[in-house]
Amino acid sequence: MNKRLWCVFTGLCGLLVATLCAVPLGAQTDEAKEKPPLFSYVANWQIPRVHWADFEKANAADKKILDKALADGTIVGYGNDINLVHTPDGETHDNWWSATSMAGLVKILDQFYAADISASPHSASPTKHWDNVYISHYYNWKPGTYKDGYVHVSVYKLKADAPDDAVESLSKHLVVPALEKLLADGTIVEYEIDTMAIHTEAPGTFAIVYVTPTAEGLDTVQAAVRGSVKDHPLSGQAFGSMVDDNGHRDELLKGSGVFK
Repeated sequence: MNKRLWCVFTGLCGLLVATLCAVPLGAQTDEAKEKPPLFSYVANWQIPRVHWADFEKANAADKKILDKALADGTIVGYGNDINLVHTPDGETHDNWWSATSMAGLVKILDQFYAADISASPHSASPTKHWDNVYISHYYNWKPGTYKDGYVHVSVYKLKADAPDDAVESLSKHLVVPALEKLLADGTIVEYEIDTMAIHTEAPGTFAIVYVTPTAEGLDTVQAAVRGSVKDHPLSGQAFGSMVDDNGHRDELLKGSGVFK
């Protein structure tokens, strides 16, 4: 889940910081609860366009392993995406699966390594390939499948002097309550706030990911964020005290997946 919020979300997060300064934590009635860890393995691929069809065939071949693991509880979800906004060095495709333990992730990885390489994404002649492993304590989804949904990812980098619990505070008091409302009304079908479990990059980044089943959902989410920012115009300054703008990037992908 390259895996895997939106540009104007910076203002919304700043709203949280301003709110926390003004209201004692004990008075926060919509605080989200931390959940047991959710681990996600994301395999990123840069595939030449001529081999995109081969990649789809490899995904179909992987489905047998992933469906069995989903059924027996080894994993709780899996999927694949195609990047809609390409960059010179970024991925064109990804595969991902999620489990409630690191062991669950690795068991699937072991099965893929043991499988016939001719049926793997490597058969699509990738130009580049890299993996990431994430952990989340703030996530939720609607069980079932989604097809051709839109996956929005925003990555932020904390400033060196940001509080140690910055991601936790942002998640509990603002991000999760907002996303839970969008999940409840069907605008989105899944969300998570991720940090790296295996640090292949420097610590201090976090990603906010959501999946919407329709293109209109992207506009609905951003409209909700803009409305909150408009009501709290000073929020951006507070957010800027915690987050380094130079470390921000977004991704927009289209993909299919399933959650148990």
